[in-house]
Amino acid sequence: MSELELRQTTIDAEVAHAPRRRARIARLPRAGTVVAGAFVLFLLAATVVPGLLETQDPNRISPSEAFDSPSLAHWFGTDESGRDIYSRVVAGTGTSLLIGVTATFIGLAFGLVLGVLAGFGGRVVDYGVNRLVEVLFAFPGLLLALLVIVVYGPGPVTATIAVGLSTAPGYARIIRGQFVAIRSSQYVEAARVLGHSRGRIIARHVLPNALIPIFVLATLGVGQAIVWAAALSYLGLGAQPPAAEWGAMLAAGRTYLSVAWWMTVFPGLMIVGTTISTTVLGRALARRGRGDA
Repeated sequence: MSELELRQTTIDAEVAHAPRRRARIARLPRAGTVVAGAFVLFLLAATVVPGLLETQDPNRISPSEAFDSPSLAHWFGTDESGRDIYSRVVAGTGTSLLIGVTATFIGLAFGLVLGVLAGFGGRVVDYGVNRLVEVLFAFPGLLLALLVIVVYGPGPVTATIAVGLSTAPGYARIIRGQFVAIRSSQYVEAARVLGHSRGRIIARHVLPNALIPIFVLATLGVGQAIVWAAALSYLGLGAQPPAAEWGAMLAAGRTYLSVAWWMTVFPGLMIVGTTISTTVLGRALARRGRGDA
């Protein structure tokens, strides 16, 4: 074999293996996804075993150390009572995540019920559900949550329920669209031809195929729920001081923003980081589901 033929053979082999290499590269997680995953792992660790990450007792009061700036002794500084901000941020992770996850579950549950009714309840039910969702969409989500709190009173439990109910219309519209697309699929049509009941079709064909998109939707919604719950706490309608909750810490730190910026900045960064991380992971799952890079 001549040198020219050998070179051409090598080029052909590289061209043939290029799609495989691109596919392997595509399966590798992106740098942003890795960072987001690491941050979420930190949040989970802070939720499950906060004592391993806390450097001090988050509720220990030390007036002599009040308003200490970030240092090796206090990584995120201290508040007006001398409590360690870093330890309080770690301690508040479980509360904030619990509120976000529970609110997302409530919103998805109501959205799933409305989505199933609209997707499989017939034209009349579909029309009624769509009109109800449009009426709820006329109210901004946070305003709807405020209305619930006005009726039932402030508190972390009420704030969680309020945030969950306020997110339900958005979930209902997305889930309905997903169900309508599945309803017109060939395997659902085949199940109808075979005489399967509507309940069996929903349980055996529709819900299993909709679980992955719904799970992706949930990961995207957790960050939004945490932001809204923190906003309610900031307004004094959610968790109340001295609770170690990120929104309540923001509310407590706004009074001292000019002299102790760290009281507000670090809890705010945790809210932003959690929202971005859950959104990045949700989009990564969505890309995996579509088969994109």
